[in-house]
Amino acid sequence: VSSEYGSSFGKIFSITTFGESHGAGIGVIVDGCPPELPITVEEIQAELNRRKPGQSKLTTPRKEDDTVEILSGVVDGVTTGAPIAMLVRNKDQRSGDYS
Repeated sequence: VSSEYGSSFGKIFSITTFGESHGAGIGVIVDGCPPELPITVEEIQAELNRRKPGQSKLTTPRKEDDTVEILSGVVDGVTTGAPIAMLVRNKDQRSGDYS
């Protein structure tokens, strides 16, 4: 699924994002990943930590943990072939910061 507008990208391997920085959380659905690929929440978290707040002029100064949760598509560190759903909950959302 690919669109000129929207939050889905790709055809065979697709990524759909959801949520808002000022909402309850943000997440992604990764579809098209074959089964039996090794991946762990720690690997995903390490990539998220690279853009953690306060590390550069390009990131927000707010202190947010950005802790990822894998909701589906991975069992015991291995992909199942089902879409992979990941969520980062916002614990410090303040919509006024975005106006």
